[in-house]
Amino acid sequence: MEKRIYPTPIKSVVSPERLAPQTFTDAKEAVQALKTLYERNTAFLRHAFSELAHGRGDKEKRYRAFYPEVGVTTTSYSQVDSRQAYGHMPIPGHFTTTITRPDLFESYLVEQLSLIMRNHGVAIIVGESGTPIPVHFAFLEGTHVDGAAADRINRPIRDLFDVPDLDGTDDHIANGTFEFIPGEARPLAPFTAQRIDYSLHRLAHYTATSPQHFQNFVLFTNYQFYIDEFCVYARNLMANGGEGYEAFIEPGNMITRAGDEGPSVGTTPPRLPQMPAYHLHKPGHGGITMVNIGVGPSNAKTITDHIAVLRPHAWLMLGHCAGLRNTQALGDYVLAHAYMREDHVLDDDLPVWVPIPPLAEVQVALQEAVAEVTGLSGYDLKRIMRTGTVATIDNRNWELRDQRGPVQRLSQSRAIALDMESATIAANGFRFRVPYGTLLCVSDKPLHGELKLPGMATDFYKRQVAQHLTIGIKAMEKLAEMPMERLHSRKLRSFAETAFQ
Repeated sequence: MEKRIYPTPIKSVVSPERLAPQTFTDAKEAVQALKTLYERNTAFLRHAFSELAHGRGDKEKRYRAFYPEVGVTTTSYSQVDSRQAYGHMPIPGHFTTTITRPDLFESYLVEQLSLIMRNHGVAIIVGESGTPIPVHFAFLEGTHVDGAAADRINRPIRDLFDVPDLDGTDDHIANGTFEFIPGEARPLAPFTAQRIDYSLHRLAHYTATSPQHFQNFVLFTNYQFYIDEFCVYARNLMANGGEGYEAFIEPGNMITRAGDEGPSVGTTPPRLPQMPAYHLHKPGHGGITMVNIGVGPSNAKTITDHIAVLRPHAWLMLGHCAGLRNTQALGDYVLAHAYMREDHVLDDDLPVWVPIPPLAEVQVALQEAVAEVTGLSGYDLKRIMRTGTVATIDNRNWELRDQRGPVQRLSQSRAIALDMESATIAANGFRFRVPYGTLLCVSDKPLHGELKLPGMATDFYKRQVAQHLTIGIKAMEKLAEMPMERLHSRKLRSFAETAFQ
């Protein structure tokens, strides 16, 4: 019988010298300190891994480094400007959050910390947290680790380094289920560093683009036709100088800069990812990202779970739906004002009894965009657009079942359209405090036997997709012109919210 060789026990833990907390009254200086600390600690882990992989490290030691942490303490119940949904603490106390990728989130962190200091007149404390950085999240973006390197270490990675801990990677803060323990700090942000790192890695996997390319205004679609049209629009825009947009980024991080005819950076991926993303880049991430999420609520939840950590300013659903009313025609628009949630993927995170309210700023932007693009207004606009309840289900072939139950529920809810993604995207927007909206296009009417014939479908897509996409882009540009403190509605905030947006 072969003799088994067991690794020797770990004798000690090696970490970078722990730095004393620093106090700042300037947000930019505080963020620079976070960047310096994060780079030092992740570089330590990368160096330790490289040394072990090349046979130079000590395999009897454990290598550990910690996430940076930012904290603030308030001692007063004094009222702050309550018109803004974020940037202030609800009660006195000590609030902290772990930080990852401060290079990626630099402008966001500066804004959030500046608001806190302005509203409360307090200093910011930067130091090291007690949360270890998993070695997987310490590697630079795009790093490829040769499998042979790990084999040469000849010891389980988790013996030598911290690895992702799912027990600490959750949505308790965002879900409102976080339980405060007296004597400990309260959360300052909706996501912890490890939760953010998890999503940043998933985003690159699902979309084949780097998280740094994502813009603050996100369009989701369930049809490739919209992506094709978006690419044509973006490439023409780049060829004509960009008109305010600096670059167009496609899967494989292929970058076409304003004034260029084609990509100058990046490589076409051998195959498209599950949910490819495309980005029209503006300074400060003020442009538009479009993602083809495919069909179904599972994809819709997955991608919004991950994009939410980037703290976008708004996301909208543009796609096709089934019209449920006789008075609707193919090509009509549906502006969702309410949602009937039968998608079920969020039942454990956001119960179905939670209402998903319409957000006035988003609704107005969408309606104005429809009016401007179609040339219709007022009462005439009602000929091509209805506002009402959109039902989202998880069974694509619901028509094949006994229709008495579904049709009765649809009728009682006053639903005017049905799809498989919109309520999921809106509900996750509500859950993660990301302003949301839905504008759908009626592509068939299954309850009335009205389906597109093959030739009709081709003409329909050529005509309607282009107009629908133009409306979505115009709506996003309207939202981008709006003050962000107005767009981020107080409707999305619960009783005890984090100060960070």
